[in-house]
Amino acid sequence: MSAVNFVHTTADVAESVSIGDGSKVWHYAQVRENARLGANCVVGRGAYVGTGVEVGDNCKIQNYALVYEPAKLANGVFIGPAVVLTNDHFPRAINADGSPKSADDWHPVGVDIREGASIGASATCVAPIVIGRWALVGSGSVVVKDVPDFALVVGSPARRIGWVGKAGQPLTVDPDDPTLYVCPATGDRYRQTDEHQLSEVE
Repeated sequence: MSAVNFVHTTADVAESVSIGDGSKVWHYAQVRENARLGANCVVGRGAYVGTGVEVGDNCKIQNYALVYEPAKLANGVFIGPAVVLTNDHFPRAINADGSPKSADDWHPVGVDIREGASIGASATCVAPIVIGRWALVGSGSVVVKDVPDFALVVGSPARRIGWVGKAGQPLTVDPDDPTLYVCPATGDRYRQTDEHQLSEVE
């Protein structure tokens, strides 16, 4: 039997939203028109999910996070509290002639977050960017360029300071091979093929 999804009575969820089995939308969250939530997702208190945003299975969008369209979240993505995914590369309230800017005066761009990646609390991801598979963005960081798979990035602007495995813990260098990294939690091994690329070792 499929798990039943749950929407709190204070949440504002458009009728056109698709919500997968077992997903939960909590107090005062807003999920806009034509958004899609996969199975077993959590949308926390006061979070915002924009029009047409695509969220995969087993994702967590924590309290007061702002996920603006056209963001895409793959399976297993974690969005920490108060994270912001922007959608306007050249933000302005008015046009150059002083007239109020309308929806027709700009083209939204999104943040694409790949499988298993995590965005720490209060981080800001400035679209358009891609956050790679299983990457980890440190709390409070400001991300302005693409993040490689398995990268650990921190700061403003965010820079890579290491690598993480699927368990989220920083990888350690094999003392016998500086291109080989090991996860202290799982023992899984990864190999760095160049400055910006890390791959799992079968």
